[in-house]
Amino acid sequence: MTWDWGAVADFLPYFGKGLVVTLEALALGSLISFGLGLVWTLLMRAPTRWVRWPVGVFTEFVRDTPLLVQLFFLFYVLPEAGVTLSPLTTGVLGLGLHYSTYTMQVYRAGIEAVPAGQWEAATALSLPVRRTWTAVVLPQAVRRVVPPLGNYVIAMLKDTPMLMTIGVLEMLGRARLVSQQHFQFTEPLTVIGIAFVVVSYLASLLLRTLERRLVR
Repeated sequence: MTWDWGAVADFLPYFGKGLVVTLEALALGSLISFGLGLVWTLLMRAPTRWVRWPVGVFTEFVRDTPLLVQLFFLFYVLPEAGVTLSPLTTGVLGLGLHYSTYTMQVYRAGIEAVPAGQWEAATALSLPVRRTWTAVVLPQAVRRVVPPLGNYVIAMLKDTPMLMTIGVLEMLGRARLVSQQHFQFTEPLTVIGIAFVVVSYLASLLLRTLERRLVR
């Protein structure tokens, strides 16, 4: 097998566009998953089961079905109900919704790890519920949830190639397109594989740095 550096050079502009789309989907999907995950967690702590039960059923259903099926549902079924989204918007929403059911479990574990004495102290000081959460519980829980949340960010990065199935030209989509046009598969796919390794490694370094700062 010979390595064609000219093919690599020709592919790099397409790779750059695919990298931007991949990082955009990852960033927006992560924000959605973090926000929705916290919402699910708080709803599951509601005093009435008529709130907890629907949320529990929905999140369990999402967690137990493949991401690819969910992407197809959002992209092909929602338009029949009058809701049409762009491929990238659909992909971001699918990633965020799917992973929010996992970040929900991370938040739950982090909140439950806050010592009972902290809750009791907030009650003894007659702190309002909102103040208890924002000043006592969440600051302590955040320190515990950063490492597992970071793991899900990296897992989400590895799942971004699934967006290719609904027409999003992220890194793998670009590589596949170029490979089919030029009948050269080795160089584009190798570059994509290396890119995923590099991005995952840089993300892990960033998360470890954030974790060390939060522990201080």
